[in-house]
Amino acid sequence: MFKTRLISGILLVIAALLTIISGNYVLFVTLLCVSLLGMQELYKAMGVHKEQTEFLELAGYLGAILYYVSLLLGFERYGTMAILIALILIMFVYVFSYPKYNADQVMATFFGVVYVAVMLSFILLTRNLPDGKFIVWLIFLCSWGCDTCAYCVGMLIGKHKMAPVLSPKKSIEGAVGGVVGAALLGVIYAAATHGAMLEYAVICGVGALISMVGDLAASAIKRNQGIKDYGKLIPGHGGILDRFDSVIFTAPVIYYLAKMILGL
Repeated sequence: MFKTRLISGILLVIAALLTIISGNYVLFVTLLCVSLLGMQELYKAMGVHKEQTEFLELAGYLGAILYYVSLLLGFERYGTMAILIALILIMFVYVFSYPKYNADQVMATFFGVVYVAVMLSFILLTRNLPDGKFIVWLIFLCSWGCDTCAYCVGMLIGKHKMAPVLSPKKSIEGAVGGVVGAALLGVIYAAATHGAMLEYAVICGVGALISMVGDLAASAIKRNQGIKDYGKLIPGHGGILDRFDSVIFTAPVIYYLAKMILGL
């Protein structure tokens, strides 16, 4: 199991390197595909996707595609409009097929558009910032770096449970270690790329805190729906949402922190 997880992890890193370094349409298409796959995993978990694809689910996918098209046209100008159009599309299906779908399915469908597609799109938006080819890596550095550091510290000295009901293995000591570790990784990365050390440390530290919320949020949804993993797409890791649960939250946070703290 460890070997499978390690190999999958290495392949994920290589794929991330290739797509993010390439940027532009390569990253755009990759994120759109990843978003649609992640949405399908969520829709299966939330009972929107059944044995076959329904119109409500298709409305969610179409909404996500329209939102990504808005990124090409200009996120600041068209992003909000695209999200509202996605909601209208979903409500259109809900109303004109009533009573085929219930309100819970409708809310889960729109939630999938925002939670997966919109949140993940900030990887592309961050990559497109000035110096974004360097800043975008802070998203993964604080997410996966925090996860690794928190695990190591928690295993060594973890005693006090952070969320005993939701995630019994996570400790407060591990959480602190994850945040500190992510901040230190930010400093090291800044030194390697000639970036602003203090600013990178702050961004990674805050991002690490948010990444833990993302991780626990994904776990909470799985527990509520009675599933262990969102999928089996990534051997040893589970599905898209199992691997990108923290990245989903950190991507928009890093984007806005970079704009505010670094003045981009």
